[in-house]
Amino acid sequence: MVFKRRDPLSWAAWFREMVYPRGGLKRATQYVLHRMKRLPDSPQRVARGVFAGSLIGFLPLPGLQFVAAWIAARVANGNLLAALLATFNTNPITTPFFAVLAMTLGHWIMGIEAPLTAEYIGHRFAVAGGDLWYNFMAIFGPETTRWGGLIQFWHEIYVPYFIGALGPGIVLSVIAYYVTIPLVTAYQRARAAKSKERSEKRRRLREMLAEAASRIASRQDKGDQPGDDGPGSP
Repeated sequence: MVFKRRDPLSWAAWFREMVYPRGGLKRATQYVLHRMKRLPDSPQRVARGVFAGSLIGFLPLPGLQFVAAWIAARVANGNLLAALLATFNTNPITTPFFAVLAMTLGHWIMGIEAPLTAEYIGHRFAVAGGDLWYNFMAIFGPETTRWGGLIQFWHEIYVPYFIGALGPGIVLSVIAYYVTIPLVTAYQRARAAKSKERSEKRRRLREMLAEAASRIASRQDKGDQPGDDGPGSP
């Protein structure tokens, strides 16, 4: 099958590639930018797709980023593939730093006074996860569901994160939008010029071949004229 790996990655290798690609983050970034520049679409539509996907990439939408990026790209009339590629603007290394920044800003906007320490965030996640598991098991038993930890997680972690991520996400995505347009424009012009140059070379080559064929045909015609039978001919 085309594009299928000869040796499929194990789950551990796949996770390692997601956290830190084997070729390095710089090479992975260059690959994504190279793919974006080669998209067969107008620079404006590619840039709108980059804006939509980049913004979605900053928001806390685990497992739904591709779907949300597709919807956002359709709404913005942007390139869908560019939007999907742009969601890779975050990775497991940079996301924790951005998450703390977004939650800090969100707490400040919402007036929430809570220590954003690793212990506090980890505890909120643990309590919410415990509630999810407890509620799942309650489906098969007589226990009643509990939502206190999930509600507290929603109000103190998720909503502040979402609100705090909107501002920086929009600013960074706008920057990505305006950077994408000249990059894609320059690449498409260079590619068009190179294609035109190759077409011109092929045209000149066809003309040279046609001229050479014409000369050969002309010489053959002269050799076939009557009276050219060589020495001793009557």
